[in-house]
Amino acid sequence: MKRPPLSLRLAAPFCLRLVFFRLVLLRLAALVLGSLALAACDKPEAPAVKAANVTLITVARAETVDLEVREQAVGSIEGLVDPTVAAEIAARVVKVLVNPGQAVRKGQVIALLDPTDYGFMQREAESEVNRLETLLANQQRMVERNQRLVEKNFLSQTALDDVSTQRSALQQQLDAARSRLAGVRNTGSKTQVLAPADGIVEKQIVASGDYVKIGDPILQIIGTQKLRVHLPFPESVAGKLQPGMTVRLTTPTAAEPLTSTVRALKPLIGAGNRAVDVTADVVGQPGWQPGASVEGTVVLSKRDAAVVIPEQSLVLRPAGEVAYVIDNNKAVQRILKTGLRQEGRVEVLQGVVAGELVAADGAGFLTDGAEVNIQKPSQAATAP
Repeated sequence: MKRPPLSLRLAAPFCLRLVFFRLVLLRLAALVLGSLALAACDKPEAPAVKAANVTLITVARAETVDLEVREQAVGSIEGLVDPTVAAEIAARVVKVLVNPGQAVRKGQVIALLDPTDYGFMQREAESEVNRLETLLANQQRMVERNQRLVEKNFLSQTALDDVSTQRSALQQQLDAARSRLAGVRNTGSKTQVLAPADGIVEKQIVASGDYVKIGDPILQIIGTQKLRVHLPFPESVAGKLQPGMTVRLTTPTAAEPLTSTVRALKPLIGAGNRAVDVTADVVGQPGWQPGASVEGTVVLSKRDAAVVIPEQSLVLRPAGEVAYVIDNNKAVQRILKTGLRQEGRVEVLQGVVAGELVAADGAGFLTDGAEVNIQKPSQAATAP
């Protein structure tokens, strides 16, 4: 096969390089045009960047409300009626009719003791009463018969006096026997142990078959009808507390709060906690249990028409506590003098007047004179 001329063999690589170079130039030109097009598209976005520098906030209006000067403390509940039911006779326990945690009513039978011995004693006392009643009836007939004989002068007055004296002695013996019978019956009735008050059984001390003597405990009952609340308040407010003040009470065991009054203040400051013990009574409230914790709030005084703003409107700056009043979509810094803080609101003593708009959410990002964009309440509710 005949080979191509030398000139053609030398020109082929040069043509390939020229084609490659042209392709590179075309690619560079396309990149430059794309960059110019992107730069032209970015120019209209400048106003959006400027708008992004405006702080988005919510506002609230300073308002006047009546505030209460309060003092809070966490204390405990004491049961005023918590008797330990004891045996009044010596006997063996037949059965305990209630269990710990069970509610009982006053006069309810809660335990049974063996009545056998007292049954024998009662029958014996009844027999003695019957015997004396029979003797007394016979003696009364004898007195009546001797009285007729004396009237007919068949018998002396001395004999009549003797039988009358015997009748009086039998009458006194009968009275004593009846008293003994009543005592035996009363003692026998104590074989049924009764609840002394309404309450809840706290502890069962004895069981069936145990022998108890007089005074041995059987059950412990916690009364819930009348309770006493103990609240330890700091000694610094002891001079402000007075009996009769309103106190609001809440406890974890009851769903509803309770309003009571301060019953008394103990004169001795506690050595362990340096607190004054304030007491209040709770009467006939279901759900309130002795031993539970209780939170008490005492109203010391009231402040009428106090100016308040939301807590998020209060910002700490080097100048102190400040708030930003919104005027013509601009934030104006006001240095505040504050008072009470309750339920998410701050009392303003100086710096803001009622009716002024203050920045709420977003106030911490503001400076004096900054432009703001006020968010509508509907938008604020749906904002993430």
